[in-house]
Amino acid sequence: MAKNLEISYLLDFYGECLTEKQRGVLDYYYNDDLSLSEIAENEGITRQGVRDAIKRAENILIDMEQKLGFAKRYTELKKGLDDISECADRIYDFTHENAVSKDINDNAAKIKALCEYLNRM
Repeated sequence: MAKNLEISYLLDFYGECLTEKQRGVLDYYYNDDLSLSEIAENEGITRQGVRDAIKRAENILIDMEQKLGFAKRYTELKKGLDDISECADRIYDFTHENAVSKDINDNAAKIKALCEYLNRM
């Protein structure tokens, strides 16, 4: 069974919407990198039961992302903040090197700090 590594990312967003058993099986499989046999032994179910549980939980996560799109929006927001931060760096460097305006420098530094703060959220 090939692993869809996007599932691990979706698990971070929607994992709380799964049952504890589904979340645990996916966590074992994607985050702990256990085999189906190892998970079956830990959970006291068959290897086929583990595979079915993983497939069901994966489908739930994929369906939730298709309907809600939180992971995609978060990724796009993070990329946008990184781009804004990079632009603020360039503005700061340019104005600092060319002694253009302390006010512009201060605002570029504020933009950069705000982007860093929002990226940590």
